[in-house]
Amino acid sequence: MTYFDKNALKLSHEHMKANIKEGDTVIDATAGRGRDTLLLSELVGDSGYVFAFDIQKDAIDSTRALLEENGRCNALLINESHHLMAKYVNKAKAVVFNLGFLPGGDHSIFSHSDTSIKAIDAALSIIDDDGFVSICSYYGGDTGFEERDALLYYLENLDQQKYTVMLQSFHNRKNCPPLFIIIEKNR
Repeated sequence: MTYFDKNALKLSHEHMKANIKEGDTVIDATAGRGRDTLLLSELVGDSGYVFAFDIQKDAIDSTRALLEENGRCNALLINESHHLMAKYVNKAKAVVFNLGFLPGGDHSIFSHSDTSIKAIDAALSIIDDDGFVSICSYYGGDTGFEERDALLYYLENLDQQKYTVMLQSFHNRKNCPPLFIIIEKNR
């Protein structure tokens, strides 16, 4: 397999397509412009369900519009922080994160390590035994290095008896290429 045309988002989508099935319940922890929410909605089909979170109303509105354009009605959009997901969902096959800022949005609003790590903790508490957490960490610019460093420290210290963490980076690519991370429960 070659990775010359891959990036973190493409790898995340490939992992979702390979592991999410019709009827699953999944979470888009960072709805953004709705592209992952739409993909998740299509993957789980009409018998599955998507919960999508974002703190920005603009993101929720964009996601709602994209879902409506594509005739998808199996998602609940929640205008709240992702760290509160366990308040809304008891069990999920997958939880998907894109950490950073809203594409095309206000770059002064971005994810922070304190709430992102709480959100990942919440995700780990609700994923199924055969489920996973997927993270694309967009850490470039003025905002994301602190979150990236805190995230990597957190992941390095997850109990290896309970979880397997896979980190993929494109080490020789310029301009802070996003990191792709998968966390799975050990069975």
